[in-house]
Amino acid sequence: MKKITLLSSAVSMMWSYQSQAQIHYVQPVFSADQIQVDANVKFGTNVNFLVSKFIDPVRIGSDMTVLKTAVFTGNPIPAAYYNPADTSTHIKVTDLKMDLYYPKSANDTTTRRPVFIYLHTGNFLPPCTNGSPTGSRADSAAVAMCMTMAQRGYVAITIDYRLGWNPLASTIQERRGSLLNGIFRVVHDVKTCVRVLKKDAAGANTYRINPNQIVIFGEGSGAYVTFSVATLNRFAELELNKFINPLTGKSYIDTVNVGNLEGFGGNLNLYIPNGYDAKISAAIGIGGAMADTSWIEAGDAPMMAFKCIRDPFAPFNQGLVTIPPPISQSVVDVPGPNKFIDRANRIGNNIGFKSDSFSDPYTMGARKLYGKTVPYIYPSPDDNITIADKLENCYPFLLPLVSDFSNQASPWQWWDPAGPTSTCIVAPPTTTAHQAALSSNPDMSKTKASAYIDTIAGYMCRRLSVLLGYYSATQLSVQNTSVSSSLKVYPNPAAAFTVIRSDKGNIQGIKLTDINGRPVYQASNLNTYEYVLEMPSLTKGIYFIEIETDQGFGVKKLLVD
Repeated sequence: MKKITLLSSAVSMMWSYQSQAQIHYVQPVFSADQIQVDANVKFGTNVNFLVSKFIDPVRIGSDMTVLKTAVFTGNPIPAAYYNPADTSTHIKVTDLKMDLYYPKSANDTTTRRPVFIYLHTGNFLPPCTNGSPTGSRADSAAVAMCMTMAQRGYVAITIDYRLGWNPLASTIQERRGSLLNGIFRVVHDVKTCVRVLKKDAAGANTYRINPNQIVIFGEGSGAYVTFSVATLNRFAELELNKFINPLTGKSYIDTVNVGNLEGFGGNLNLYIPNGYDAKISAAIGIGGAMADTSWIEAGDAPMMAFKCIRDPFAPFNQGLVTIPPPISQSVVDVPGPNKFIDRANRIGNNIGFKSDSFSDPYTMGARKLYGKTVPYIYPSPDDNITIADKLENCYPFLLPLVSDFSNQASPWQWWDPAGPTSTCIVAPPTTTAHQAALSSNPDMSKTKASAYIDTIAGYMCRRLSVLLGYYSATQLSVQNTSVSSSLKVYPNPAAAFTVIRSDKGNIQGIKLTDINGRPVYQASNLNTYEYVLEMPSLTKGIYFIEIETDQGFGVKKLLVD
């Protein structure tokens, strides 16, 4: 019998456990130094709505004629159109770039790899202007998520998209119209990126991708775009009552200027077809919400969501999108994942994830809240919220309840408190972006954020690997019934220690995770039928023990009392 004590001296073993059969696309199979990063790769050019002047119709028309002629003839765009300080042009353009993370050729011979495109957060405004240190493709969370996906074998890409709207407009109609058009433009940017990747794949295939396996993943504001790319396919969807400007009787989305649903045409748009489509395999969001559940129709791309239940800026169930302080503006009523993931599940769009087949700690951590009613952030009668029953493909995070905008919305974020986007003043006279962002992420740290990112990847990648056809749900099912029934964990509840015993084969490794799926202890190369785990440092609560034996895997729940 082996006896292991969970003390600080054992912390060095954390993260060191590597299963003898790390699973490609599900678990990290490459180290960080085996990942190549290609930065600042251009994928598109279009009108910059942050700095262009839209006052003089004559100047606008002449500028757009020059720009469209350059694009259609394949000639360079004159430098004056890039320079905001150059007064000779009123319309300015911006190049959109991407950073690509992928296993080095020396370490990975795969010729058709799945693609993971990350859309950053930021309220469609630049860092600092949006009141936050984050809001670019270089955000810590974006880099970390792309790195962990590349280590699993994906070509992971974090991309630019165009920013710009007017959150300080004097009327709700102006605010709503400028935001909705801004989101619509970003949908075009994402589709352009997808088309560019597919065109390259049909030729040089620079990054050895599978063009039929492209997943888009959005954080916060990027999540709104992600779910729009997956579901917006008819102009009638832009003519719902909440998208109609009561002053004009028409949709806020001005396709005459910004282009059609696919991103082509429009007076203020430079994208043109390249012969490839923008179809995606799945859409995943952390934080954020989506436009409307009516957009979800049978046959749309599968969707997955990760969401803080008490997010004060975007609803978990149904409610107004609110721009965080110091802007503090409500914009439009939208559904959260409690509504739209439930609908996507019910109409069969998410059946390819095979979610019901899994019983790993991440899945069990999500399911613990399905069907539960918990205290909410608003006063009575809205002081409780009920999570939908069997809300598979949604991971709800339940964080401590506090007041107003201090409830956590993005625990997976972290930033450098001394960085230039952290020390800028966002609320005079002295409030910095760092201080403002801490109000809804008070214990921000890389360690905390990394734990959430690990949980997101652990829950997501198992399902994606089944959806994309790399494994069957049976192959990836952590819980082997016959093995699990032969495992004993006692005493349970436990206080100081617990014994893990296998009556069918020797225990090779264990992994202890908390209720949110975050690893707290791991050990390998045990080769014993009985294992004593002493745990004086564990806080009270529910944990899961993933147990690898030489006969298979099993998962047991442990209550620490």
